[in-house]
Amino acid sequence: MQRKLRLRNRQDFNRIYRGGRSFANSQLVVYWKRTPEVEHFRMGVSVSKKLGNAVVRNRMRRVLKEIVRLQADRIGKHVDFILIARRPAIGMRSKDLERSVLHVLRKAKLLSR
Repeated sequence: MQRKLRLRNRQDFNRIYRGGRSFANSQLVVYWKRTPEVEHFRMGVSVSKKLGNAVVRNRMRRVLKEIVRLQADRIGKHVDFILIARRPAIGMRSKDLERSVLHVLRKAKLLSR
C-alpha cells in the first residue's frame, strides 16, 4: 500500500475513534470519518496483541492491506478509516476475509460501486 494512503499518527487514529462512525461484523470493525482535505482515502490497521504473537498480527495486517489495495478503485475518496481485526478473522482464508472486508466497507457506505 502506498505511503500516502496510510494512517500512521496516533492523532489521526484518535481523531477517527472519537469523531468517526463505526460498523462491525464478527471478524472486523471499521471506524471512518470523512476528511475533505485529503484527496484519496487513507487506511490504518489495528490488530491487538490478544489475537496472537507478532507473526500472526503482522500477517493479518499484510493481508488486510493487500485486500484494500486490490479494491482501492472502489473505495470512496476523502475518507479516513481504520480496520480492526477480531479473533475470528485470524483463522480465515484470504478469500473469506476479503468478503468480510467488503461487507463492512459496503455497510459503512465506503464502496463507490
